[in-house]
Amino acid sequence: MERSCASLLKELEAIWKEMGESEEDKDLMLLELERECLLVYGRKVEEASKLRAQLHHSLVIKEAEVSALMASLGEHNLELQMEKKSASLKKRLALVTPLLEDLRVRKEERVKQFSDVLLQIRKLRMEKAGYCSESNAGNSSFNMEDHEHDLSIRKLTDFQTQLQVLQKEKSDRLHKVIEYVNDIHSLCAVLGLDFRKIVDEVHPSLHEAGLERYTYISDSILDGLTQVVLKLKKEKEVRLQKLRETMESLLKLWNMMDSSEQERKPFEKLTCILGSLNQNVTLTEVLSLETMEQAEAEVQRLTELKTSRMKEIVLKRRLELEEICREAHLEPDMSTSLEKCIALIESDLVDSSELVATIEAQILKAKEEVLSRKEIMDKINKWMAACDEENWLDEYNQDENRYMAGRGAHLNLKRAEKARVIISKLPAMVDNLITRTFVWEDEHNMPFFYDGVRLVSILEEYKLSRLKKEQQKKLLRDQKKLQSLLLAEKESIYGSKPSQRKSNSFNRRTNGSGFMTPIIRQNSLGGRTPELLTPHSYSGPRGRFSTTPLNFVALSKEDTSLSSASLSGSELGFGFHAQLQI
Repeated sequence: MERSCASLLKELEAIWKEMGESEEDKDLMLLELERECLLVYGRKVEEASKLRAQLHHSLVIKEAEVSALMASLGEHNLELQMEKKSASLKKRLALVTPLLEDLRVRKEERVKQFSDVLLQIRKLRMEKAGYCSESNAGNSSFNMEDHEHDLSIRKLTDFQTQLQVLQKEKSDRLHKVIEYVNDIHSLCAVLGLDFRKIVDEVHPSLHEAGLERYTYISDSILDGLTQVVLKLKKEKEVRLQKLRETMESLLKLWNMMDSSEQERKPFEKLTCILGSLNQNVTLTEVLSLETMEQAEAEVQRLTELKTSRMKEIVLKRRLELEEICREAHLEPDMSTSLEKCIALIESDLVDSSELVATIEAQILKAKEEVLSRKEIMDKINKWMAACDEENWLDEYNQDENRYMAGRGAHLNLKRAEKARVIISKLPAMVDNLITRTFVWEDEHNMPFFYDGVRLVSILEEYKLSRLKKEQQKKLLRDQKKLQSLLLAEKESIYGSKPSQRKSNSFNRRTNGSGFMTPIIRQNSLGGRTPELLTPHSYSGPRGRFSTTPLNFVALSKEDTSLSSASLSGSELGFGFHAQLQI
């Protein structure tokens, strides 16, 4: 470029020389030329200065934006790298531009993350406040300017933590809503109420199925559901208590009226609520108004029917009481005898239900007494069975052919052996029974009656009668031995049996059986053969019990011939001396 300018200047000087320009003109034109060159350089410098200023301004703006983005994003480590870069504006601008673009992209992503988190936070807060999240959140624009100064990870983490807390709170509220809705559904089913109508009063969307349906988790909805659940539970308790009272009355009427299973079947599901807890009553419509009205109507029907059938019920309960007492050998309470019950019912002096309750209380008391008497009654039955065996053995001993071979003879022999063993235990059995009876009387502070008679008196009379019987048997055995001795004396005197005439004369004395008939003084045994008194043979004071002796000890034919009359010692001696004189 310098050679070109010099050649042009030489050429210009040659032209001026040829033209004959003066030196002054040449200087003027050269000055003009220099001025024009200065203008051009000045314009270039000005343009360069403007360009430098633009570059510097752009660099400053970008560096400021980078600094702001780094501060906003929390990327403080990038600033140290920028300080080590070259001082050239274009190079610095070339380095800043891609960094700025990267930071802008990262900012957009961070803003999007913040926006998503904040939108969800806002949505959850609106749901908690009771607004429709879809409509309100969609129509309202979310302003990020309040958060652009701090887009750091720390801030994002804080918002995410808030979001998690709100999500957990929403989950808890949602489960509460579902729990309340399920409780309302089950309560409505039990009470027979319209579930849709009940929940519509709180919010129409609550009867829709599915977790995603429940977007209303506000405090007002939770409070509304809580109030509805409490109201329904209180209603359930009131109805349950009322139905329990109705069912208790119904059960009493059923038992009183002896209702059939067919009559009870329609109310079978209602009987389960009597012994169950409140929370266990879950049967559908078991507490509905219709069900309760049906139960109350049944109670009303049976109450009206009870009045007409009360006499029959009272008589039946009284007969039941008498049957229990008869089987247990007790005396029934005469305050509710059949005659008195009928008179009271016909006179309307007392309530029939109270009369039935009184008899049922007497039945319960009789059953308790039967249970307390069971041990002694078992012992009485064993004693009576032993007495029966004793009677059978006495009858068996009267049989003259008992040792002859025949059908069943060996069985009778075995039974006789067993009977003798049992009879040998009778005294101890009676003493044990008396002792146990005294213990029972001490424990219950009352005498033990058997068919209206004190059991100890019966047992004492039995012991006395048995002692008299043993004494009589011993006397008969002694008389039999003495008679045998007389016969032996006669045979030794005559050397043979007595003649037919003498034998006949002797037979008249022996009642035709070969044995002398003992003469028993009537006043010694009361003019009759002693009886063994047992509960079966004792006749009660009202004459309602058997008068036939159960344990009458029959004597054998040989013993009978000996027991018809007893011979005194002097009579037997007189007869013996008379025979010697003959």
